[in-house]
Amino acid sequence: MRLGKFARILLPGLLLVASCTINPVTGKDELALFAVSSDEEVGIGRKTFPQAVQQMGGVYPDAELNRYVQEVGGSLARLSERPELPWEFRVVNDSSPNAFALPGGFIAITRGLLVNLESEAALAAVLGHEIGHVTARHAVSGMQRGVLFDLGLTLLSGATGETGYGPVAQQAGALAADLLDKSYSREQERESDRLGIDYMVKARYSPQGAVQLQEFFSAKLEAGNQNSWLAGMFRTHPFSAERLRQNRLYLQEKYPGAVSDARYRLEAKGFLAATAKLRGTVAGYQLYDQALALEAKGDLRQAIVTYLQAATAAPDEALILTGLGMAYLKAEDIPSARLHLAKAVRLDGSYYQSRMGLGYALLQQKEAARAVAELEASIKLLPTLQGTYLLAEGYELSGRRDEALQNYRTVAKAAPESKLGRAAAGKLQALGGRQ
Repeated sequence: MRLGKFARILLPGLLLVASCTINPVTGKDELALFAVSSDEEVGIGRKTFPQAVQQMGGVYPDAELNRYVQEVGGSLARLSERPELPWEFRVVNDSSPNAFALPGGFIAITRGLLVNLESEAALAAVLGHEIGHVTARHAVSGMQRGVLFDLGLTLLSGATGETGYGPVAQQAGALAADLLDKSYSREQERESDRLGIDYMVKARYSPQGAVQLQEFFSAKLEAGNQNSWLAGMFRTHPFSAERLRQNRLYLQEKYPGAVSDARYRLEAKGFLAATAKLRGTVAGYQLYDQALALEAKGDLRQAIVTYLQAATAAPDEALILTGLGMAYLKAEDIPSARLHLAKAVRLDGSYYQSRMGLGYALLQQKEAARAVAELEASIKLLPTLQGTYLLAEGYELSGRRDEALQNYRTVAKAAPESKLGRAAAGKLQALGGRQ
């Protein structure tokens, strides 16, 4: 562990010595490389959650559905050991069946997992499990053991006023990606299973929902060819028949009568009503996923055909239109790309890739002012190297030389050996700016 250069910039409350922290769930001391306070934990979550959401397709654009998930999750979180955290629950627009929790109470469930559930109790089981990861500080414990020490510490010590693509944005993006990719240990998964069941029962949800969910996971695992599950839920949340057996035993021992007690609810009807609109998009997103796969294989023509089929099957889905528009950009059909990307932005302007793609199309058509507006919006949602370079081009086309130089300089410094970095260096030289 490279500690020297960070020892001089420690934040108050971060103690760079081996120490013990209290697990909020167990009340036991746990050995940690450095202590992370609750405020610092929330700070990490606040800075990484927006980036994580954007990296996974943005928030699914259904305000009512997101409110519903927030209400279910909030009802459980208030009964947890850490009700004071600023709990946020979102549906992210990603087809892989998954859910994730970031430090401080920031939790998301993917569209791909939500459409596979059958009751509010099953949703509560998923969200309760993720709440358990937060209350037991599982993500933080990995950082405390030094796995993500550098990123966490430098992110918390970064300049709070930074905008655009700079060190803080890069650190937040890298940490978000690492936290999303992080898998939990078997013991952490078992602990979160038990905690999730506890929260469900306290909230008067039938633990049968947890049983049904785990049986569903077991069936997917036994099928063996469920690539989306292996790449999603089962990669970051390892599942096994032993976990199912342990959870059944836990229910029998701690809540023997709850499964059959009518006071504990499944709420299938209400859940199906809340997710009806989402379920109506399944066929369209199946085609969208096929189009993504075709595009990845280099079959751009057939990918565009399939995106168009997806847009017909699920009209007015901004992510599908974004995929279609970006494919048209690759095919150098700028008018078609602009048409579909503009519609995607009208439907949902909160996804960075839609705004960046539209900004690029506008640049190609020499509409500098509109391009800059879209690219600035993209950077606010998710600062990226590509977006920063395009924004520099927009500023240059608009005659805003100083802002163009600043953004080209950022790209050249951030990735000097990349294609974009070399192009930015060339632009700096051509514009007479220092590198």
